[in-house]
Amino acid sequence: MRQNIVKVELGKICNYSKGKKPKVLTKEYSEKTPFPYVNIKAFEHGVFDEYTDGDKCNLCEDGDLLMVWDGARAGFTGKAKKGAVGSTLMKIEAKEGIEKNYLFYFLLSLYKKLNTNPRGVGIPHVEPSLLWTSELIIRSIQEQRAIVQKIENLFALLDKGIADLKTAQEQLKIYRQAVLKKAFEGEFTNNVKENELPEGWKWVKLKEVITNVEYGTSSKSSNSGSVPVLRMGNIKNGTIDWNDLKFTDDIREINQFKLKYNDVLFNRTNSPEHVGKTAIYKSNRDAIFAGYLIRINYLHEKINPDFLTYYLNSHHAKQYGNLVKSFGVNQSNINGAKLKTYPLPLPRSLSEQHTIVREIESRLSVCDKVEQSISESLEKAEALRQSILKNAFEGKLLSQEEITKCRQEADYEPASVLMERIRKENKHGK
Repeated sequence: MRQNIVKVELGKICNYSKGKKPKVLTKEYSEKTPFPYVNIKAFEHGVFDEYTDGDKCNLCEDGDLLMVWDGARAGFTGKAKKGAVGSTLMKIEAKEGIEKNYLFYFLLSLYKKLNTNPRGVGIPHVEPSLLWTSELIIRSIQEQRAIVQKIENLFALLDKGIADLKTAQEQLKIYRQAVLKKAFEGEFTNNVKENELPEGWKWVKLKEVITNVEYGTSSKSSNSGSVPVLRMGNIKNGTIDWNDLKFTDDIREINQFKLKYNDVLFNRTNSPEHVGKTAIYKSNRDAIFAGYLIRINYLHEKINPDFLTYYLNSHHAKQYGNLVKSFGVNQSNINGAKLKTYPLPLPRSLSEQHTIVREIESRLSVCDKVEQSISESLEKAEALRQSILKNAFEGKLLSQEEITKCRQEADYEPASVLMERIRKENKHGK
């Protein structure tokens, strides 16, 4: 009996072969080593930095389907660039009658299941039985193509929405800096003078309004413990992000580096664009800070800690930081001595500093709400992407009218006929 849809295990409608580590592997392309080696970096980022002669390699062409087999991204599927398949990847090929992109999107839909249920306790890798026994609904080639087209149309709309949201995020960054620029030009206290420091303000060096700067702990932290150790990744938008924490139980270090409410933390080492990030600690939760951060011990009678934090995150302060920072491999550094030399526009009174902080926060609070809304929308967009794939492979994406149109095509072939041909090919070892 002919059937228009057939449910089948994935392993029966595709061929697959693991990548190999070549005997010959060099950093340079040459006539003897003309094949790019598709390692994880090349696969995920398009960065080719190794080449091989192709001997006894598993070669792939542009657009071939590759799945990450080992490591943190195990189960992720993407499309190859021509080369030799890396040892941590699996090449997966659709059998005749199975649309390659239909298979591609089905494999994408399996990522979460495969990635969260790996085999192995050291380096995780894809659980083969979980992958190859996953059931896929096979339809006629016409319906497969129609489903792929529908997925790609919906993904294109989704990608446009995501791009717009990310543009809005970048615009918010510009807005934040515009707010800070106006604040430190005296605009929020009606104290503006053209191309000059506001009346009563003066330029001072940071060392004039602090007692000292203090480096954090250099001891290795742990994944568990009684007290969090804040690191450079925990500084975001001038505040503390309590995600991705490390911990300590060392009493001596807790006593020495324990943070107090309104402590100001400066990120002295990071990638060039992030070095100099500053946050203010507004929590009663016990925590200490790591060695890549500096605690600025300021004079309470001279400087408002929020004013100081906002200024150090401003474009003007970042410009100065760019002048004095030193460069290492992928990292920049601004040490405590250089930090003390930062120029700071100091208003005539603490009262004026408090007013400026209130004006900044009234504007940035709106910005924070918009940014939170954008972040939530981006999360929903990724959930929607998965929902589209789920509906596609549950037979819910095409309308009955679209299905009927596919089945009226002259070369229409029911799924059961297609699967019978694949079964014969499997039997003969094709």
